[in-house]
Amino acid sequence: MHKLLVHGDQDSAYSPNNRQRGGKNTAASDHAWAVTRALAADAVRVGWDRASFVQVLVDSPYKAGHHARSIQHRRGYDRAAEWVRRAWDGAQEHVRSTDRICTRQDFHASLAAFRARVERTPWKGIAGKTDLRNLIARMEICTRSGGWDHTVSDRELAERMGCSRTTARNSNQRLIDARLLRQLDHGSATDGARWMLISSVQSMSHAWTTHQGPKAGGVMSGPTAIQAPAEADIDSRVAARLMHLDAFAHRGLGGSGLAILAALAERESQTVQELQGTASITRPTAYRQLRRLVQFGLVVREGEVYMLSPTALAGVGVPSSTATPVGSWAEAAGRLGTDGVADRRRHRHALERLTWARQQESVAMRRCVPVLESRHPRIAQLEHVRDDGTVVDPATGEVIDGLYVATDGSWVFQEAATGDATSS
Repeated sequence: MHKLLVHGDQDSAYSPNNRQRGGKNTAASDHAWAVTRALAADAVRVGWDRASFVQVLVDSPYKAGHHARSIQHRRGYDRAAEWVRRAWDGAQEHVRSTDRICTRQDFHASLAAFRARVERTPWKGIAGKTDLRNLIARMEICTRSGGWDHTVSDRELAERMGCSRTTARNSNQRLIDARLLRQLDHGSATDGARWMLISSVQSMSHAWTTHQGPKAGGVMSGPTAIQAPAEADIDSRVAARLMHLDAFAHRGLGGSGLAILAALAERESQTVQELQGTASITRPTAYRQLRRLVQFGLVVREGEVYMLSPTALAGVGVPSSTATPVGSWAEAAGRLGTDGVADRRRHRHALERLTWARQQESVAMRRCVPVLESRHPRIAQLEHVRDDGTVVDPATGEVIDGLYVATDGSWVFQEAATGDATSS
């Protein structure tokens, strides 16, 4: 917050998504409002009063108060102070209505509430299921780190999610745009980027749309009873255990099959209509994936109700009249044609890391200062030259091949392959 106050939003962490609203560009004002609200919330937590906050933003030369001083220049001090006071009042109300995280136990309680909201948010489509995997993977990392800040690279995140690196990057950008994720830095040559989960799940494009119903005057006109889909409800811990396996790759069971298993693990004995809501999938996708899972013996059907087999989460199916059970998740991936995807991805990432390390070593070697200039003066000394004209390394006493002394006393390096002489 001190860096944000003095230097401004250098990393564009509070930049808005919209560029046009109401026929005019409001990106600058929205950005300034977000920065001011963030600073006001921190000032409330540390015990500032409103008058001090207004004075710091309006009367000081700090970059965070540039917009307030611009309002003062155009409309006067009272309008600028009123704008800052509104930001303070809103931030104060937000701080009072939320619980402050002071201990590790407070964080885990907040993380549990965030996990519950994620599990009960509908994530529709392939992109929605990918974003769900992304959040689940990051929640597992935050559980071990003990805070919302965490460090993870694109390759590690892709391996945890069970997808490609490009897919993980696209998902990161969607979560950033949805205000669920913030990138704190871009990492270094040896460490991944630092991220921060934002503990709020807003209404996203993955939410259910309103059913229009039959059109007036048609054959289906009149009062009809439309069954409302059940609310989204999955077990994210089950999804975290399974999503990196080959069976849940893009052309295998995918995110929809993973969502069905996670939904049945949370609440057994569901119909297709109920799974449409709890797993956030469409009706054709539900029937297609359930048919596969029943054939593998992982899901048992009794009438219109589906339930998990006793060993489904271990990848072991149960035999039945309509099922050819699988013995493991690897066998299921083999039958789906996605076996070895995770191993190939890890191998490719390992080669990319090795190539990157070699490039860094090459760059470091090119930046090194030549050792010859420090060991030998520009003019040859007698103690460095033998009687036969060869040059001796003063540190090791070994003869340096190709290095000779010119008639003017300077060093000459003669290449053996070309025979060209180069003066040092």
